[in-house]
Amino acid sequence: MAVYNNAKCRVCRRSGEKLFLKGERCYTAKCGVVRRAYPPGQQGKAKRVRLTDYGLQLREKQKIRRNYGLMEKQFVNYVEDAVSQKGNSAEILLSALERRLDNVVYRAGLAPSRKSARLLVNHGHFKVNGKRMDIPSYQVKVGEIVTISESSRKNNYFKNISEQLTKMEVPSWMALDPKKLEIKIVSEPTSKEVMLVADIRPVIEYYSR
Repeated sequence: MAVYNNAKCRVCRRSGEKLFLKGERCYTAKCGVVRRAYPPGQQGKAKRVRLTDYGLQLREKQKIRRNYGLMEKQFVNYVEDAVSQKGNSAEILLSALERRLDNVVYRAGLAPSRKSARLLVNHGHFKVNGKRMDIPSYQVKVGEIVTISESSRKNNYFKNISEQLTKMEVPSWMALDPKKLEIKIVSEPTSKEVMLVADIRPVIEYYSR
């Protein structure tokens, strides 16, 4: 599986805002965007150039792609699938990205970042409707239930997580039971419920050129 391994803080600084790629660190004074609020590189402190419409679309596309931790080919496949379906392409694309298993785990508070969530899923710590699932891109459907496997609950990482989850506010399209360590998808995610770091509509326009 291809993985983007460049420095996360450089990615956020290039985008001009926090993409929350490093979990809790992004909320502290150690955040790269807080410490150096300008693009990386020798010309980073120079005045920003005004972007064209194409440049704006490209920037929004890169923000969303990197926020979900996807390579270009993976992201293109999501966009093409969304455009091929009937309905609002932007909403269909958003729903597909949000219902990735690694994102569901992250949104529920079971991992500090999407990268961490992806690793936990890869290591087989989760089940979907009682069946072990180690594919981060798996699309969790409405009505399906995600749980932590019995053997993984003994792992030090998950031992005290139930108490942390009681303070967690999850999106309205999912239901979290902290005691059972259970996540249920109750509806399709929509743009009104999801706080995105970028506007998803220019992304569709970018690939429609």
